[in-house]
Amino acid sequence: MVDIEPLVVLVLALGPGVFWAWYFYHRDRFEPEPAALIVKLFLLGVLVTFPVAFVEGFFGLFIASPLIMGVVIAPIVEEYGKFAVVRRFAYRDAEFDEPMDGIVYAASAALGLASLENVLYVFAAYVTSPSLALGTIVVRAIFSVPGHALFSSVWGYALGRAKFTAAGRRPGLVFQGLALAMVLHGIFNFLLFSADIVAYAMVIFILVLTPGLWILADRNIRSALRWQRQR
Repeated sequence: MVDIEPLVVLVLALGPGVFWAWYFYHRDRFEPEPAALIVKLFLLGVLVTFPVAFVEGFFGLFIASPLIMGVVIAPIVEEYGKFAVVRRFAYRDAEFDEPMDGIVYAASAALGLASLENVLYVFAAYVTSPSLALGTIVVRAIFSVPGHALFSSVWGYALGRAKFTAAGRRPGLVFQGLALAMVLHGIFNFLLFSADIVAYAMVIFILVLTPGLWILADRNIRSALRWQRQR
């Protein structure tokens, strides 16, 4: 049996969120954002986890189905919570001066929420066994933690585009991006819920949805970087 100190488990649980925040930060090759603002949004993402959990808990009083909670309520509440952080604390900042910024800021807030969520899942597993906690860290580091950043990069890109688009088109662009992020988050959760029942669900999750999310994020990043080059 693996024996590992709780403090080490905590560091390992936080590591994936920090790593993926660093990854998305460095995708902005032309005009990286102030590190202090990235850290601020990451920490605000951690803090928004609490009202998000409260709202989800409130809905849970009336909705008994874990499937509906996980596939419908959680994606809507979590994506809107992350979006609210960026819209309130970064959108009007002078540093938000290109579409790529929307992706970077969205990923930062998302990974703050994902990090606290990861700590909770990992320590829940640690209560059962340290080995299970390590397995949870590995699996979530590859899928669930970056998944939050990938979902939010969709509305982050839309928010970035909207800021530099005619005012009349902005609400539509932002709504489409936010709705798509919620749908993708819901599909992600649905496939995970279904994996124990339908074997093909995990195959679709690993071979179709996860690569598709990375392809979409990469396409949006390339599009945002092209905008910067052509300015």
